[in-house]
Amino acid sequence: MDYRDIQYSLADGLATVTLNRPQSMNALTSQMRAEITHAMKAAAAEARAVVLTGAGNAFCTGQDLKDASSSGNQIDLERTLRDEYTPMLEAIYNCPVPTISAVNGPAAGAGANLALAADVVIANESAYFLQAFAKIGLMPDAGGTWFMPRQIGLAKAMGAALFADKISARQASDWGMIWEAVPDAEFAAHWRTRASYLASGPSKAFGAIKQALRQSTNNSLPDQLSLEAHLQGELGRSRDFMEGVTAFVDKRKPDFEGR
Repeated sequence: MDYRDIQYSLADGLATVTLNRPQSMNALTSQMRAEITHAMKAAAAEARAVVLTGAGNAFCTGQDLKDASSSGNQIDLERTLRDEYTPMLEAIYNCPVPTISAVNGPAAGAGANLALAADVVIANESAYFLQAFAKIGLMPDAGGTWFMPRQIGLAKAMGAALFADKISARQASDWGMIWEAVPDAEFAAHWRTRASYLASGPSKAFGAIKQALRQSTNNSLPDQLSLEAHLQGELGRSRDFMEGVTAFVDKRKPDFEGR
C-alpha cells in the first residue's frame, strides 16, 4: 500500500506508525484507518516492537467529521465501526509484539481509544485524553467502553464518558489509564528509549506476558497457574532464555534475538 495519511518506518526491529494529517490534528479518515490497519499487519510480520504516534502537536482528535466518506446525514456509524474501526483496533490489540502509543498531544474521541488499544501508553505532559462523544449525542466507541473500565474502573470510566471532561496526561497516569506522563522536553527521547528496549528484548517472553496478563481477567487462579506453567515451559526452551542465563552468569548485557 502507498501510504498517504500515515508514515511507516522500520529500523532496528522497531516499526513506527505516524498519523500524518497534522493540518487536521490527525483526525481519522477512512483512508487513514485502512492505512493504519495495513501498517500494523506489516509491522506484526517484520518488527519486534511498534510505536503509534502523531505528527505535529496532536496525537489524534478522533473521527474527521469532514471526511467525504462520512459526510451528510446518511453516515452509517455501525458499518463504519464494524468495517473500518474494528479491523484497525484488532490489528493493534492483537499485534504479537509489544506496542506503544506515544501520545504527543491531544487524544480525543476515537483518537483517545486508539491510543488505549496499545500495550503501553506514554504521553507528554501537555497531552490530554477526552471521551468527547456525549458532546455530540453519541457514546464512546472504538473500544472505549472496553478499555476504560478495565484500566481505571467503572466509576472513573462512567464519569469520563458522561461528563466528557479533559483528563490530563498526569491525571491519566495517576488513575492508571496510561503507563506514564513525561515532561514535553524529554518526551521524544524517552519513548524512543522505551521502544528500543522492547525492540531489542526477548520477543517470545513479551508475547507470553501479553497473553497471560490479558487472559487473567477471565481465568480462575488454577486456570491462570496452568497457563503460566505452559507458557513458561515454552519460554524455558527458547534461545533467548539460554542467552539471558548465560549473560547473567557472564555479567554482561544479553543479546536477545527474539526466538
